[in-house]
Amino acid sequence: MMSIQTLEQFIIEQQAQFPTAKGEFTRLLQAISLAAKIVHREVNKAGLADILGKHGNCNVQGEEQQKLDVFADNHFMDALKRGGECCYLASEEHEDGIDLTKGKHYRLGKYMVYFDPLDGSSNIDSNVSVGTIFSIYKRKTVEGELDKEDFAQSGRQQVAAGYVIYGSSTVLVYTTGRGVDGFTLDPSIGEFCLSHPALTIPKDGHVYSVNESNYNQFSSAIKHYLQYCKEIDPTTNRPFSSRYIGSLVADFHRNMIQGGIFLYPATVQYPKGKLRLMYECNPLAFIAEQAGGKATTGRMPILDIDPKELHQRTPLIIGSEKMVDMVEKYIHEYADVETSLV
Repeated sequence: MMSIQTLEQFIIEQQAQFPTAKGEFTRLLQAISLAAKIVHREVNKAGLADILGKHGNCNVQGEEQQKLDVFADNHFMDALKRGGECCYLASEEHEDGIDLTKGKHYRLGKYMVYFDPLDGSSNIDSNVSVGTIFSIYKRKTVEGELDKEDFAQSGRQQVAAGYVIYGSSTVLVYTTGRGVDGFTLDPSIGEFCLSHPALTIPKDGHVYSVNESNYNQFSSAIKHYLQYCKEIDPTTNRPFSSRYIGSLVADFHRNMIQGGIFLYPATVQYPKGKLRLMYECNPLAFIAEQAGGKATTGRMPILDIDPKELHQRTPLIIGSEKMVDMVEKYIHEYADVETSLV
């Protein structure tokens, strides 16, 4: 009979490889997994409880909050505050981050956590997969209040990142820069169990994910790439299949398993891109690269972007390496045709 390794056991085993580790990071990941279990429970009984529908407020992006947005945000915030490992928390649902080095929430923690508590929540009423995305940094300053250098860290300086997808099963995927591992929640024992060890994304694929209703707002390069995807060519398995769920985590996770590419490029309406760098693009880019994939704006790696503000937006092209390379080839080829969008 195959032995089962839980997330907690896996984390402790990994921690043992670092004799100087004090357990703070282990407790931080345990807090994230606890909050994910609570959100899983609510998502799975959403049709039976008064948890569906709009909350009545808008977040900082001007998007209508769903009740589950607020529920997930509250529980992740509470779990991350409680242990004392964090010095800063930032969420899609708040205009400003919470600096835990001052005020009533004072903590001496060393970790900064950025997260999207419920990505794709507008789909929850339709019973479509949704997810949580998180990104973890270690503060640069040693003590006292946080400084600008703590907030100026690029995605390359993440110490960990991950996501949770709440679908037919609930799966937590994360990396600490030593590969990618996935854990599936076993409801019978209430534990995440290792199900996808050493997860890698196929080098190539035949699925593309993009909101094609924005086609007329795309650059010439992106339009030509999408035409390439639809051309018949048996040697490259084209035409490719179009699969777009509308939940970033769900689209990304499918491509991680099967191979493929997700595109949310710049548009006329969003010339700087629409997805958020700190708590959507950076963590998924870190995971993609650790799994052998690639993530870019079309002109530069996502992880090399210098952050300027908490809710900074960026174009995102992410997935199987060869497919991303092809998009970059088109962007380079049409650079002189249209320079306003990538």
